[in-house]
Amino acid sequence: MITPAASASTVPGSVRLGYGVGSFCTATVNAVPGLLLLYYMTNFLAVPAWLAGVVVTAPKVWDLLLNPLVGRWSDRTVSRWGPRRPWMLAGACTLPVAFFLVFAGPSLTGAPAAAYVAACFLATATAYALFEVPYKAMPGEMTHDYHERTSLLQWRMVFIGVATAISGVLAPAIATSEGQEGTLSSYRLMGVTIAAVLLLAMLGSFLGTARAPMTGAPEADRGTWREQFAAIRGNRPFLWLTVLACTQMLAASMMLAAAPYFATYTIGDPKATQTLFAALVGPILLTMPLWVRLSRRFDKRGAMVLAASLFGTGTAAAMATPLLGAVWAHVTILLVGVGYAGLQLLQFSMLADVIAADAAATGKRRAGVLTGLWTAIESGVSSFGALIFGVTLSLGGFVESQPDTPVRQPDSAVTAVLLGQTAVPALIIFASVLVTLKYRLRPPAAPEPSASA
Repeated sequence: MITPAASASTVPGSVRLGYGVGSFCTATVNAVPGLLLLYYMTNFLAVPAWLAGVVVTAPKVWDLLLNPLVGRWSDRTVSRWGPRRPWMLAGACTLPVAFFLVFAGPSLTGAPAAAYVAACFLATATAYALFEVPYKAMPGEMTHDYHERTSLLQWRMVFIGVATAISGVLAPAIATSEGQEGTLSSYRLMGVTIAAVLLLAMLGSFLGTARAPMTGAPEADRGTWREQFAAIRGNRPFLWLTVLACTQMLAASMMLAAAPYFATYTIGDPKATQTLFAALVGPILLTMPLWVRLSRRFDKRGAMVLAASLFGTGTAAAMATPLLGAVWAHVTILLVGVGYAGLQLLQFSMLADVIAADAAATGKRRAGVLTGLWTAIESGVSSFGALIFGVTLSLGGFVESQPDTPVRQPDSAVTAVLLGQTAVPALIIFASVLVTLKYRLRPPAAPEPSASA
């Protein structure tokens, strides 16, 4: 069941824990394919870099249709489990299987292998939407308090940090457990291990949110698609937040796709992918209380500008890695991690604010539609990070290969790897600072004390 709470402000600790553990799904499904899938296809399945980039990007186009539809379904769902949780359970039962199949390593190479991975990745995106869209809609319906939403999502970010560590450290470690760069069988083992983690975390979140408060609008918006989209087009905070999130995640996804190449061809050690990811996710685990305080001190918009600036500075500084070495690379990624922690927390806190403000203004429950559109557009745009990096590699003359026939990459390809990891994402993330200034939603004014007080 879901607990009605018309005036709730504080979310119980057990619900925070139950909600937070669901972030294993968010972090893992984004991070593992973002980090390993392009490399897996180009270096194990002999898929050309440009085609591998298309495979990573193409299933995300499906999100543009599916995510808003799932959100609309969840808005209109009436059940004893509430409107969101039945869909979360459906995703929990299907996503782990689809995820494993992506890395199952069929006896295919080139275009046939690309077609197989594309089909499995499309199934993964579908199952992911069933869980993730309703899941992300929930914080905006759990509390009326502007700052309590940030505090609630702090728990989510802690789990994202843990999940990202598993994705970025454990997953590459398993994938490369056999030989310098790994084997198809080690990638299969990685796939089944991460699938098991997903299953446990998603079921845990479904059970843990059983007593979540429900402060959102009680009545679903039953308008037509045209009516709903017309209303959303007039929601300026939502539109600017979507543009902001897309810009930031495009830069982050490009860095994720570039990381194994950066470790292999710039640092000279494929296993450095794990330590680079540790440097990235460590700040997520350690800096959440700091970002919560900064969001109160400078408001969420000011804290977002600071976070993006730190991210961009660290990314740009990593360009000096060929001169200053591996230690410098890890220091710069640590700075990126501090900024990335703030970006992640503040994005979702702002989304919860937009959902709550929309419900207060309209009296209609359409958190699912808003979240579906936001996740679809963000996911679709961010997936272009892998495509842009794949095209960058192709322009640099990168040569695809298989483990038993390694090739020496030309200097132009090595340069393309460096630019794809550093200069291009830095330019994108600094552009997001300008977008942040267009976001106008502020905390509601505190009520003035009465004359008798």
